[in-house]
Amino acid sequence: MPVRLIATDLDGTLLAPDLSVSRRTRRALDAVRAAGIDVVPVTARQPIGLREIAVDAGFTGWALCGNGARAYHLDRGETLFEAYLTVAAQTELARALLDVVPDVVFVSVRQGGEQFVAQEGYADLAEFADHKRDPATMGAVSLAEVLAEPSLKLVVRRPGIDNDELVATIRGLGVTGFEVTHSGAPFVEVLAEGVTKAWGLARLCTHLGLTPADVLAFGDAPNDAEMLAWAGRGIAVANAAPVTREAADEITAANDEDGVAAVLEAVLRE
Repeated sequence: MPVRLIATDLDGTLLAPDLSVSRRTRRALDAVRAAGIDVVPVTARQPIGLREIAVDAGFTGWALCGNGARAYHLDRGETLFEAYLTVAAQTELARALLDVVPDVVFVSVRQGGEQFVAQEGYADLAEFADHKRDPATMGAVSLAEVLAEPSLKLVVRRPGIDNDELVATIRGLGVTGFEVTHSGAPFVEVLAEGVTKAWGLARLCTHLGLTPADVLAFGDAPNDAEMLAWAGRGIAVANAAPVTREAADEITAANDEDGVAAVLEAVLRE
């Protein structure tokens, strides 16, 4: 079946290492859109971190933010769906994790991804690139305040612990009601139970009348693995994490070699 929708991760996949959209990639994106193929960014970023990239890449339609937790229309400002981690689930997780890793800190990203509620001490660990936010604007509140409302994404951070190790620790706590992953940034991300990029993409495709066979997906990080496995054709860039490469049907060139653009150009020749 011909490709009808392209779903692509951004950081480490579509974007160059300096977070730009190369001229070759922009030409390829414009060409597939001109051929009638939808292109949907599927990212851990929230809208605040997507807006500038959307201009550079020419994204104007649906985007999946927060690892698939929110479907947001970039031009219309419309939200198709949102999925929130409950207060009960995030509170139980935090209490259990603090027993094992006492100096871990948290952020609640909520209100459609527009509100960033950081625990005391979090901003001292952060750089602008981490969340596309100035750490000076992050504030500092008690853990109780961080956990007081449902989160579109709960950020968990503890310098000195590898992301994969922290994910494994959280999964081994013996508590339920959430999903946990990471995107290669210096923290891990906890979502509502069942929520992954694949979950969000499946919901959006149902809304659009599409099936997995209609979808070509690209990714690099562990949070992309389920999406690549779900899509009819999943492609990992050469710099992808091992788990993501294993989930993919194919491997293309790395993000710094326009790997996504190379595949899009080939799609147009098919």
